[in-house]
Amino acid sequence: MSTDHPKPRKLWQHPDARSTKMWKFMQNANRKRGLNMQTFRELYDWSVGEQRTDFWDDMWHASGLIHDGNYTEIVDQAAPMESIPRWFDGTHLNFAENILYSVSSSDASVRTTEHKEDSKIALTEIREGNTEVRHLAWGELRRRVGLLANALRGRGVKKGDRVAVVASTSFDTFIIFMAIVSLGGIFSSSSADMGTKGILERTLQIKPAYIFVDDWAFYNGNTVDLRPKIKEIVDGMKAVPEFKGVVTQPRFPGKPADLGGLPRTVTLDDFLKAAHGNEALLCERVAFRDPFLIVYSSGTTGVPKCIVHSTGGALISATKESILHKEMKPDSVVLQYTTTGWIMYMVSVQCCLLGSRSILYDGSPFQPSPQAFLSILQEQRVTDFGTSPRFLHELQKRDIIPRDLHDLSALRSVCSTGMILTEAQFEWFYDTGFPSAVHLRNISGGTDLAGSFGAENPLEPVYVGGCQGPCLGTKLEVYDSLIESGPGKAVPHGEPGELVATASFPNQPVFFWGDDSGERYQNAYYARFQHVWTHGDFIQIHPMTGQILFLGRADGVLNPSGVRFGSSDIYSVIETHFPEIADSICVGQRRPQDNDESVMLFLKMDVGVDFTEKLVEKVKTKISEERSRRHVPRYVFQTWDIPTTVNLKKVELPVKQIVSGRTIKASGTLANPGSLKYYEQFAQVEEVLRKMRKEKTQGKSKL
Repeated sequence: MSTDHPKPRKLWQHPDARSTKMWKFMQNANRKRGLNMQTFRELYDWSVGEQRTDFWDDMWHASGLIHDGNYTEIVDQAAPMESIPRWFDGTHLNFAENILYSVSSSDASVRTTEHKEDSKIALTEIREGNTEVRHLAWGELRRRVGLLANALRGRGVKKGDRVAVVASTSFDTFIIFMAIVSLGGIFSSSSADMGTKGILERTLQIKPAYIFVDDWAFYNGNTVDLRPKIKEIVDGMKAVPEFKGVVTQPRFPGKPADLGGLPRTVTLDDFLKAAHGNEALLCERVAFRDPFLIVYSSGTTGVPKCIVHSTGGALISATKESILHKEMKPDSVVLQYTTTGWIMYMVSVQCCLLGSRSILYDGSPFQPSPQAFLSILQEQRVTDFGTSPRFLHELQKRDIIPRDLHDLSALRSVCSTGMILTEAQFEWFYDTGFPSAVHLRNISGGTDLAGSFGAENPLEPVYVGGCQGPCLGTKLEVYDSLIESGPGKAVPHGEPGELVATASFPNQPVFFWGDDSGERYQNAYYARFQHVWTHGDFIQIHPMTGQILFLGRADGVLNPSGVRFGSSDIYSVIETHFPEIADSICVGQRRPQDNDESVMLFLKMDVGVDFTEKLVEKVKTKISEERSRRHVPRYVFQTWDIPTTVNLKKVELPVKQIVSGRTIKASGTLANPGSLKYYEQFAQVEEVLRKMRKEKTQGKSKL
């Protein structure tokens, strides 16, 4: 066993891997194609190898997708991936139709008509604090979608038109999504807590026909009137000729807000009158490549990119992950905690492909307490829970033990994404927090591909750290991160480097909205390595287990004296050993006058806890002990606020740029853009230190 890469501790293994859909899919491929695959790695290698179109052909037939037309070629494998090759050309399908209906299949591993019967619950909506729980059955859901789709059609919305929402995770938002794409329209969403600037940065680019907005927002125990924001949105959109107006969704059923004084704004009830009571749902099937969804880059230092996903690409990717990787079933009950402005909202929607029940939660998971939020797992018999490392960290920090508080016997999996899950969190999850039979699914991928690069799988164990392995059909490699441009070079397993994809996949975005020349698209993914998608993550693959270890964003990689490591190396030490530290952010500083990069660590203290020199020394010592002396930050300062997106993802790049002396324009997608102001002083860190020394001699150190 290598001393540099010892085999990590095994935490979980499927009790009967040969009963899984992934195993059965593999054996069907063996019989059909004369193969002898017996492991996940053999299946993966086949899915990305010279015969990878055979994998996608088998996946298409196993998916049970409702469609018409046939393909003569799955994809041109010779086409460079930056040309965005066409997949399954000749097929037509509709995203909403596949969510709301199903087809019979001779393949027992896929969907059947029985599980979408009218009376079965499709959606459950729960308001913060579990004060209100509502259910919506498949039949009623289809009728409501049909009514809204006909209202949209009656008001001139057609295939290719964009419609946006600024809303919570609710029945209404789900229905709007389905109604828009049933027409062949294109859906875009932002969360209700996003600032007007961030909303307009999105909507002004895509020029929607309508924007649906909640009239009230409810979060963290507070009710917020959104009518002032609605007025700002209407004012901001007045120069867009395609924009027809705002439709308000009543966040409190039966109690719509008064719209007096709001121009170009109608209630949902008034909007629906254009349907004349017609609830018949007609789904327009579109080409596999036709767009249905626009999502957005974080845009933390500028206007976000409008990433357009194709109908077929999203559907085939979702069925691949749901059927093979996630083991989703008609009896699955999914609670994905998310906002509508995050790509994980798609999990709440796509899980319905298999007839699963989706629980839509609106509000904070900490109100009135994390225990109350976790009680949903017991009360609704949740089988699959989606959350974030931050939430799990808060449970650990507060000594909240879910398995001791609630009956989690129905729970089969917990999915974690959005940030790096530390090794300590892996061990706490199994040793303390959750039942040992639960599959901890740490995944990574996201907005750019509406899918995963690093994913769970039922055929291999879960080890401490990272993701279990790559996602089938997506050719993931690790390139030498010191090569700045030109041909890339793969590094051996065990060495860190850039996450790249070296072959096309069907869920590549088809274009960026407004990027007529394609230049922004090409610069986003293909400018660094020719014919290779560069994702922007710094990773390594464990040489013994094959698990993918995410070390941080590549643009936030720390590189003091040529020693490259990820910020996660620092965060894991802080989170494991310093409960008195509420949060931290670690960035590299390299100004034009600097010969080397310096690592800066900023600590946000818990309420009532002092930031002291003794604490700084303890932090540095522990980092040296657990990592190395080369990992120890040169500077450690206190901070009172750490920039995050509205989805609470920590944002390092703007801080790195600011402390390196650059002037940036913060995007509206930051939840707390004012937090960046504090970091500006550290571009002149020598002056900060001089002031600190002076204040210390005067007995009033402030930093």
